Parts: sequence; C-alpha cells; structure tokens
Amino acid sequence: MTSLASAAPAIQPAAPVPAAFGLRTIIGLVGMLLAVLVAGINEGVTRVAMADIRGAMFIGSDEATWLVAGYSAASVAAMALAPWFAVTLSLRRFTLTAIATFVVLALLCPLAPDYPSLLVLRILQGLAAGCLPPMLMTVALRFLPPNIKLYGLAGYALTATFGPSLGTPLAALWTEYFNWHWTFWQVIAPCVVAMIAVAHGIPQDPLRLERFKDFNWPGVLLGVPALVALVLGILQGNRLDWFESTLICWLLGGGLALLAAFMANEWFRPVPFFKLQMLGSRNLSHALLTLAGVLVILTAVASIPASYLAQVHGYRPLQTAPLMLIIALPQLIALPLVAALCNLRWIDCRWVLAVGLGLLALYCGLATHMTSAWIRDNFYGLQLLQIIAQPMAVLPLLMQATGGIAPPDGPFASAWFNTVRGLSAVVATGVLEALTTARQHFHSNTLVDRLGNSPALIADDAIASLAHRVHEQVVVLTSTDLYYCMGWLAVGLMLLIPLMPTRVYPPRALAAP
Repeated sequence: MTSLASAAPAIQPAAPVPAAFGLRTIIGLVGMLLAVLVAGINEGVTRVAMADIRGAMFIGSDEATWLVAGYSAASVAAMALAPWFAVTLSLRRFTLTAIATFVVLALLCPLAPDYPSLLVLRILQGLAAGCLPPMLMTVALRFLPPNIKLYGLAGYALTATFGPSLGTPLAALWTEYFNWHWTFWQVIAPCVVAMIAVAHGIPQDPLRLERFKDFNWPGVLLGVPALVALVLGILQGNRLDWFESTLICWLLGGGLALLAAFMANEWFRPVPFFKLQMLGSRNLSHALLTLAGVLVILTAVASIPASYLAQVHGYRPLQTAPLMLIIALPQLIALPLVAALCNLRWIDCRWVLAVGLGLLALYCGLATHMTSAWIRDNFYGLQLLQIIAQPMAVLPLLMQATGGIAPPDGPFASAWFNTVRGLSAVVATGVLEALTTARQHFHSNTLVDRLGNSPALIADDAIASLAHRVHEQVVVLTSTDLYYCMGWLAVGLMLLIPLMPTRVYPPRALAAP
C-alpha cells in the first residue's frame, strides 16, 4: 500500500498551463500537424523511391527490406512510450527534441558511407518520427475548446488519409526531376517551420523529473522488444516464407510471448504506459478494433491500383501520382465537412461510420470488375467513392475513442490509439503481401494447368507473348481477390456497429441540458 500511495501523485499528468485559445494556439497546432504529416510522408516517399536509393547506394533488395522494417519497428515502439515522456519532460520540449532529431537524421541519411550506417540512421529516425503522432492528438485534446475539438481531430485524421497518399507523387517528383538525396532532405524545410510554430504556440510545462522514480522499466524491457520483434516478423515474413523460416518463428513467437508478459506487467503497474482497464470501454475497444480493419482496407485500396498499373502497364510513380493526388487533395475539404457533420448533436457518428464503411465496400465491389484493359482513367470514378468514404470511416472512430475520456487518461488514450494505428499499418502490409503471394501462386498454377490441357492455344502464341498474357491475368485475378477480401472486411466491420459502441455526442454537446 505504501508503494502505491507514493506512486499515486506520479499518475496525474502535468497541470495544463493556463492559456486562452487563440491564434497562438492555432499556430502551435498547425506546426504539430505539419511535423506529423512530414514524418508520415517521409516514410512513404522513401519506400516508393527505394529502387533509386538502392541503385545509388549499391544496396541489394533484401538489405533494403530491413531499412523499411527497421524504420517501422522503431516508429511503432516510440508511439507506445512517447506520451509518458511528453508528460515527464513537457509536451513542447519533448516535441521540439523529436523534430530536431528527425531533421538531423534526415540530413545525415543520404551521406551515410555504407549500408550499416544507413540502417542505424533510419532506425533512429523512425524512433524520432514515432514520437510525433501521439503529440498531435494530445495537443488537439488538451488545448482546443470543446466546440471545435472535432476539427482538431480532423487534422489528426489527415495523417491517416492525406499524408500516405502523397508518398508516391513526392517520390516521383524527387526521383524524376531532382535526385534521390531529396527523398530524405525534403523534410528539412517544413520541419524547421514546424519547430518555429511549436515553439511559439505550445505553452511550456514544468519538468516532472520525479516521475522517473517510478519509471516502468519492466514495461520498456518487455514492450519495446515485443513490438520490434512483431513488426520485423510481419514485414519480413512474406520474403522469408513465414513459418518455414526459423528467424520468423522466433520473431513472431518471441514477440507474442513478450507482449503477453508486457500486458500482464501493465495491468499491475501503478504508472503504466498502457492502461488496460480502459479497454473496458466498449467505445474505445470498438474504435481500436475497427481502426485496425479500416487501415487494412485503406492500405489495400491505395496499393492495389498502383501495383496493378505498374505490373500490367509499366507505370512509373510519376504516372501513378495523379491517382494518389486525386485522393489526397480533396481530404483538405472532406475532413472538415465530416467534422462539421459529426459536430451536429442530432447526427449519430455510428451511422456516419456505417456509411463510410458501406462506401468502401461498394468501392471494392465495383473494383472487382476490373480487367487487364483498365488503365489509370478507369480508377478515377472509384476514387471519388474513396474520397468520401475515408474521412467518414476514420473521424467517427477518433470521436468514439476520445469521447468521454477524462483528462488524466488522455495520455493513455493517445498511447492506445497511436500504437494500434502504427501496428495495424504494419499488419496491413503483411496481410496484403501474404494474400497477394498466395493468390498469385494459385492463379498461376490454375492458368498453367489449363494451358497444358490446351496445346492448340499454346501453338497459336509465341512463348513470350503467352507468358505476358498469363502474368497480366494473374495480376488482375489477384487484384480482384484482394478487393473481394477488403469488401467483405468492410461489411464485417459494419456488423459490429449495432453490437459494440454506444452513442457518443460531440464534445460541445456535453454541456447541453
């Protein structure tokens, strides 16, 4: 009892610095949003431009996968710990340190003398990048007045709907018209602007170094290796043939065991990184579960057209960029409109979510009619559905996850939402890669068997031409299978809505009689 009593004061977050909402707060929030967007875009740009980076630095394909996996693993681990450190070291100080570290590492990455140096720099940069998304949510929840809080959450939602779509256009810009160095250096100027805005607009909290007396060392020693092992295992699983690889077995098995131990530790810790008791809230549990599913769907509908066009018609990122831009740019308008809709008391955000998921299911259903004759223009009509569906599927989840959260639980909610978001993006990548490989093998074997039973068909075609046609059909059939899976996943998420969440009113309506 004595240890619990002594730890109790450390559970309380730092008292907010009194500050009236105004232009200064808006500047700070915009700076935070800019930093988070840039960090997210950086990951997408380097992933898309990896072929150019590999060629310039003489890196093999296998080695390049570890650059991507290491960055993602460090980023997810940082998301879990960042809220605690922000409370302890102050929100502004911690955020400025993370952005500055991110910028310095971005400057150094293309100057790395060899592959091991680049790998270390990318892992450290992923660590700095992962610290930023929880800070954006914390600022929106802490400083925005209730009547416009949803618009702040809409800004956070931009990091999931707007930022990822800019990776391909920017990668095309730098690699086609400049050079590969700018895939790293592009973040420097906007991050400097973000630092100025954050330093000006976010109040300075006092240091709370006494919280280190109750620091959750077992949580760090269990949670960080667990998340890193799981992320690495998922991202490398498809390349190493999953459980046929001893390394993947150890990563996934060990990661799950460490994660179970971490969760047990968090349940009994007086000052945890994750407050497991919060999962008793049906709204939070539903929001986290549905968020994971939505991110899988959004990752698929963004990647399938680009992959199809590249493999069947030889599109480069520059030619795929218009597809990404037509999704990204309208989000600047669509998200505030959805926020305004959800801010109406008589609108139930659960049904906004249902409409968004329904539109995603409709998108996937229509896309299953694709053929090898489809080009970029055939996807534009479908993208209009995605423009509307994305914000309607993401913003209500943010509203559910944060609605009714007491101020002391704000850092815990941020840790939950951002870690699940980061881990779900990794799982989405792994699931899509596994499904793609499995369905490609199935369709390849099926088509080859049919051709073997039709020697007249083989005689009518040159071997090279026939192989190309088979490859086209395999890509098309695999793409339609993925769309089918994503469509049914969206339907399954819709069925959860009447069962799990309760109605959440907009923040400004809480004070209404």
